[in-house]
Amino acid sequence: MSSASGAETRRTAWSGLGVVTGGLFMTVMSVTLVSVALPDIGRDLPANATDLQWIVDGYIIVYASLLVACGVAGDRFGRKGVFIVGIALFATGSLVAGLAPSIAPLLIGRVIQGLGPAIVIPGSVTIIRALFDDPRQRALALGLWSTGSGVAMAVGPAVGGAIVDAVGWRWVFLINVPLGIVMLLVSIRYIPKLGRSSVRARFDWTGVALTTVGIACLAFAIIEGQDHGWTSPLILTAFVVGAAAMAAFILVERQITEPLINLDLFRRPSFTASNVAGFVVFFVYIGIIVYFSVFLQQVAGYSAIAAGLGVSSLGLAFAVVGPLAGFLVGRLGAHWPLTIGLVIIGCATLTLLRLTPDTGIAGLWWMLAIFGFGIGLSLTPMTAISISAVDAEHAGMASAVLNAVRQIGQVLGVAVFGVFAYGHLSTTTTTGHVFSHADGAAFVSGLRVALLISGIAVLVTAALGVVLFRRDRPDRANESTPDLAHQEQRHG
Repeated sequence: MSSASGAETRRTAWSGLGVVTGGLFMTVMSVTLVSVALPDIGRDLPANATDLQWIVDGYIIVYASLLVACGVAGDRFGRKGVFIVGIALFATGSLVAGLAPSIAPLLIGRVIQGLGPAIVIPGSVTIIRALFDDPRQRALALGLWSTGSGVAMAVGPAVGGAIVDAVGWRWVFLINVPLGIVMLLVSIRYIPKLGRSSVRARFDWTGVALTTVGIACLAFAIIEGQDHGWTSPLILTAFVVGAAAMAAFILVERQITEPLINLDLFRRPSFTASNVAGFVVFFVYIGIIVYFSVFLQQVAGYSAIAAGLGVSSLGLAFAVVGPLAGFLVGRLGAHWPLTIGLVIIGCATLTLLRLTPDTGIAGLWWMLAIFGFGIGLSLTPMTAISISAVDAEHAGMASAVLNAVRQIGQVLGVAVFGVFAYGHLSTTTTTGHVFSHADGAAFVSGLRVALLISGIAVLVTAALGVVLFRRDRPDRANESTPDLAHQEQRHG
């Protein structure tokens, strides 16, 4: 290869990385962008606490339940085209949500929006996997990509707060329409046409249906359980149907030659550890971002923009350490950065138990910064470990599994944190106003219970990771991203 053609290939790769990271940033930020808008939406439409949880979780449920299917679809049907479709759907859903006259059409818009990241996120990883042949450059690219994802979630409240105070809550959705159009244009221009997987087996539509039904039913039961009663026929039925669908999925996947998810991946201890870590970390991450945004507005009495800025230290810390995590993975391997990141997250979560109804931004920012440091250190290793488990043709599957697990963690994080935080308020009929002193104290008390459970869970996950990493075969015990090419030859 001539130096000129090599330089052109590098420019193409880094341009493509910039585009897919931009698409990722836009779609992921919408998870938390709306968090500071929830009180205003609750006042304007109006909406109760369950409605507001659905504004966040309606998006994440679609996003989580279709991630695996969309990741495999990108491998099969063309990565660039599928990525572009995801951006278009996200922009369309944003328009519907932004113009919604009531809660029902807003939720429809959020469902359409949720199709965007379901397609864009696994598509991004497969595009990066195809663009970067050099393992060290790929590690750096994944570090930058992961940083974009985490920072998007972390800065969402600050950006959302500024938008709500300046032009109103509808623009937290409508702003995505012009941004989506720009992303479509640059995607067409800068993402090269990439090959499809050589696999020609029948697409596993049964697996798609079972995972979608299973995840959606379980999430519905958890979110609605508090309102309908945990033993009500509706909630029990949802739990049973969800569990049965997931059990059927496992049985079906073991019987077909080209499954939606190769369940044998979970026989590899490192892959299992990274997915458990992804679930737990994102459970805590979304819970803290959403409910600390609510705390700062409805308990501490800050404005939307002040509340958003109040949690921005989390994003700033993430932005600093995220690229460093990619470097560490490229040099040292993925296992220890992930483990250390989990310990930091767990300790920072337990530190937040200092929260009281009188705690202000000055008392929170440094604890959230430590939490963000741990998140930034852990995300790149999770991705690196997951995609190292498969060959290039199945990178979409591996990344989609990890991202689906992480988004399921988000769904449950919003729901479970909400159960504790809202569970003992005197009323949850309207949630758009500052809480009374008694409700503020009840909200904080419930939030502290959720934080205690979460902090312990993260530290247990760190210990589990150490055990599982040591159970890897000796030749893989210190596996790192630079060894991916060699591993792919062995897997192929």
